Amino acid sequence: MYAIFENGSKQYRVSEGDTLKVEKLNAEVGETVEFPVILIADEKGILVGKEVENAKVAATVVAQGKAKKIIVFKYKSKKNERKKQGHRQPYTEIKVTSIGSNKSAKAE
Repeated sequence: MYAIFENGSKQYRVSEGDTLKVEKLNAEVGETVEFPVILIADEKGILVGKEVENAKVAATVVAQGKAKKIIVFKYKSKKNERKKQGHRQPYTEIKVTSIGSNKSAKAE
């Protein structure tokens, strides 16, 4: 069973027990966070739209951190214009604890 959820204009495919890095969240380490689900797939089939509007992915915050530094170098030829910057993107590392689906909305 897996689910797809959206966070920070990105979509993530997760199963229970997965650990992943998402856009920085305002949550302390150890807190539980929930994300709205876009799609759920299991052995019975795929659920989307109204079938999963009440479904949530629950996850525990494992760590807050910054990614590896990248160098941003801007250069204009023949103008003696150079600009060097570094950037470290903040992230939140989460561990998926449960994928909750709404069984009552599914048409049988």
